[in-house]
Amino acid sequence: MPTVAPYGTTVGTLKQLKMGKLHIDYKWKLIIMLWCAYFLNQGDRQVFNVVIPLIKDDLKLTDVQLGLVASVFTIVYGCLVPFGGYLGDILKRKWIVFISLFIFSAGTLCTGFAGGLTSLIILRGITTGGGEAFYYPAATSLLSQYHKKTRALALSIHQTSLYVGIVASGFISAYIGEHYGWRISFFTFGIGGLILCSYLFFNLKDTPQEVKEVRLSILYVVREIFKKKTTWMLCLAFGAMCFVNIGYVTWMSTFYHEKFQLSLSTAGFTSMFYHFGAAFIGVLIGGRLSDKYSMVRKTIRMETEFIGLLLGAPFIFLMGYTSNLYVSYTMLALFGFFRGIYDSNLYAALFDVISPDLRSSSVGIMTAFAFIVGAFAPVVLALLKSTYGLSFGISFLSVFYLIGAIAVFVAIKFFFLKEFYYEKK
Repeated sequence: MPTVAPYGTTVGTLKQLKMGKLHIDYKWKLIIMLWCAYFLNQGDRQVFNVVIPLIKDDLKLTDVQLGLVASVFTIVYGCLVPFGGYLGDILKRKWIVFISLFIFSAGTLCTGFAGGLTSLIILRGITTGGGEAFYYPAATSLLSQYHKKTRALALSIHQTSLYVGIVASGFISAYIGEHYGWRISFFTFGIGGLILCSYLFFNLKDTPQEVKEVRLSILYVVREIFKKKTTWMLCLAFGAMCFVNIGYVTWMSTFYHEKFQLSLSTAGFTSMFYHFGAAFIGVLIGGRLSDKYSMVRKTIRMETEFIGLLLGAPFIFLMGYTSNLYVSYTMLALFGFFRGIYDSNLYAALFDVISPDLRSSSVGIMTAFAFIVGAFAPVVLALLKSTYGLSFGISFLSVFYLIGAIAVFVAIKFFFLKEFYYEKK
């Protein structure tokens, strides 16, 4: 039976409306799917951290050996993430996300069978670390292609899975480890990832990438990305932020345990919960407001990042300086809120100066730089701890937020408007 169109419309118009509705529905479904994938990405990373004491006792490993496993993970991730970004620009991003999820989930599952240091390095450090490196650049560029007017909000929602993943997976894996053994923690998250893999295989769509007859070389991609001076400033800012974040995640639990005599479990939970709980709120507010005003103010995403870094700095200083636990908790939460404000436009601001065909690569390059800078934070704070005390070390991190804020300000003032990429809406 032929299709009958309502008065004033055509069959072709109806088809276009239906296709448009499907596209709108899918772009929000995509956030849900990638949110779950990123939750497991961060969850798999956190599982190891919370069950270290159990692994140490069971496998008779030293702290240095367990630290080596974590270092290998970071090094592998940092070295491979730029290549993950490049592949995300020249291959189908659906398959990059899918294969990444499969590899790091399989690595997590197999880590539960580890019998010593060598197998932990191979399964945890190399397999899981390498698999995770390919996820984020492809996922963020995929989201940015489907979300143009709602880009910052979409990336902000996606970012909340990092916060939830770190807090929730830490609690879940610790509970499972204490009651059923550390191996079951890895089995649980690994199997969960493989189940999600099977769902994404049938439901994840390819990105609407622009088709190019000539595949771009790595040298060309790097040259084009770093032609933009804004990119240099954003890399510097993210490196400063990552230095603070890695230093905070590594030492804040010890800080509360030693300075306020909290139990390890209480210190571990509170040092993460208040921060990431407030960041959850901040990232959604920052994403929503920057999207709302991005049509009338091109610099709004950059300004949001600047505000997050500048206003977060004093709270970092005070959370380490104060001698009152509850004041420190309050400062920790406010630091988290403005960290979320910054995170809301972490890559959305970068994409304002990068063309769609180079965005996955740009994410990989900026992430690699930040990880390399951040890798020094635990050692620097350890040295400050032994000389001046951990309170001084935590407060000292505020300096890096100020450095990041200055870098973003310089980009806004001198480079950004000249390098803004005008994308078709």
